[in-house]
Amino acid sequence: MEKIWNPIKIGRMELSHRLAMAPMTRGRALPDGTPGEFTPLYYKQRASLGLLISEGTQPSDDGQGYLFTPGIYTDAHIAGWREVANQVHDAGGHLFIQLMHVGRMSHPDNTPHHRQPVAPSAIAPAPDVQMYTLAGLQEIPVPRELSIEDIKATVEDFRKAAAAAIQAGADGVEIHGANGYLIQQFIAENANIRTDGYGGSIENRARFAIEVAKAVVEEIGADRTGFRISPGVPLGGLDEGPNGTELYEYLVSELATLNLAYLHIVHVGNEDLLRKIRSAWPTALLVNRAGRPLENITIDIDEGLADIAPIGSWALANPDFIERFKAGASLNEPDRATLYAGGSLGYTDYPTLAEQDKA
Repeated sequence: MEKIWNPIKIGRMELSHRLAMAPMTRGRALPDGTPGEFTPLYYKQRASLGLLISEGTQPSDDGQGYLFTPGIYTDAHIAGWREVANQVHDAGGHLFIQLMHVGRMSHPDNTPHHRQPVAPSAIAPAPDVQMYTLAGLQEIPVPRELSIEDIKATVEDFRKAAAAAIQAGADGVEIHGANGYLIQQFIAENANIRTDGYGGSIENRARFAIEVAKAVVEEIGADRTGFRISPGVPLGGLDEGPNGTELYEYLVSELATLNLAYLHIVHVGNEDLLRKIRSAWPTALLVNRAGRPLENITIDIDEGLADIAPIGSWALANPDFIERFKAGASLNEPDRATLYAGGSLGYTDYPTLAEQDKA
């Protein structure tokens, strides 16, 4: 337990402990993608977690998949995130904005331009993978295959969004290469059947991820750039194929040459791969094991497999998680019914220990 309270430097940030807030979609943005009224308070309340990784934030109109997710590519978005960053910094925390392009995990009803989703190949997710819209659950349409020119433009969208995040006062960005979205769609064999330089071989399927990372690093610096991966996670109907493990070993080795601030792994059980990544990765490693018991939160750090243990639902329901955890106090349970609802309910109204004591 002692290691988790040791300070650590990640990029330009001096952090006082080894916990962080994982990115979590909350669905509270305005219809135009500007962070909503209660968003600055939500992040400020959780500033004691040190490094706050924001909810997935689209870098373009094409990048949006879900209702009421924020963007970071207009002046209004920048102004909205600036207020969030200011509040987090005033409370002693640090903010990385996660850049999330969902690719085919979208529906025209949910995007500003109402166009067909885009993807590496014109392959829809499995029929049982649906998208929630204002009209209810709908089948996700077949996406439009990105041309080479489209791919280059999308890389530039990530670059511009990273610059916008820094303009908004964020400490950096996390590139979302996980959870079934666009970058992982390029990696997955059943979503990418291209025959050009972005499909087929391990090197080709990793190419888009590497190009995005290089563009962001060129724009804002490696010490302001993180990258998230989820090896073997089948979200969005993805299957990375029999050489998926080798692909991630190659991808991580290439990203390692960029000296990024951190690598963030959504880990689902390939312990051998995790150990190989730990050995190959030169900077901070964040390991997120969803569903782990609270008593196991420090194991990866104690064993040297991780530098940071990001937490999700515990942070969502406990703005003062650090204080509760140190004191061995009970935790609030997250209200599943309000995870994506609008307003402050289930968002900024979870009580702290001090508030509970007064009650």
